[in-house]
Amino acid sequence: MSFSRRHVFSVFGAALLASAAFGPAQAQAINMAELVKPGPLGDHIQGNEKAPVTIVEYASLTCPHCAHFHETVYPVVKKYIESGKVRFIFREFPRDPVDIGAFMLARCAPADKYFAMVDVLFDQQKNWAFTKDAAKQLLMIAKQAGFTEESFDKCLSDKELATKLRDVGKRGYEEFKVDSTPTVFINGQVYKGEMTPEAMEKALAPMVKG
Repeated sequence: MSFSRRHVFSVFGAALLASAAFGPAQAQAINMAELVKPGPLGDHIQGNEKAPVTIVEYASLTCPHCAHFHETVYPVVKKYIESGKVRFIFREFPRDPVDIGAFMLARCAPADKYFAMVDVLFDQQKNWAFTKDAAKQLLMIAKQAGFTEESFDKCLSDKELATKLRDVGKRGYEEFKVDSTPTVFINGQVYKGEMTPEAMEKALAPMVKG
């Protein structure tokens, strides 16, 4: 089988992936109990369940701002995760079919390799997200993570998984007013768009004292 951007689009269909057109969301307060409730695919979580701070990030793997956040701000978050002061929940907010395909590969990896796959996809974003042959580039990355061509194709052919990933993003939009990436909730307070490491430190400092 040949792999191309057209292949990725044809597997999922445009109707499944209109993640930028969920419709208007009504303004509402962010309820932490609802925010941390797992969605249709469950959540991948890092850190202590009893940490004083919970961070929920909605991100897109094809979003340059998200890749920048991952490179510059996430290391600050990781420091607090490792100290037991932050619980980190990462959620998919796919923007296009290639984005869905990349998230599917992360979900198809062993559960304990999910974050490692996300790391690689962000780190190599320029090599696959903006190319004419995105699926071929994703296959090369997936093979390094232990996929075969057969398991790669099987993963990308899973329409139920594609639908549930879209539903994760749809829930974020409709319930929590996520309309751009990255959107980060820190104990329910929302931060959208660009964020610096210094701004993250400033936001976390008063919450993690003691």
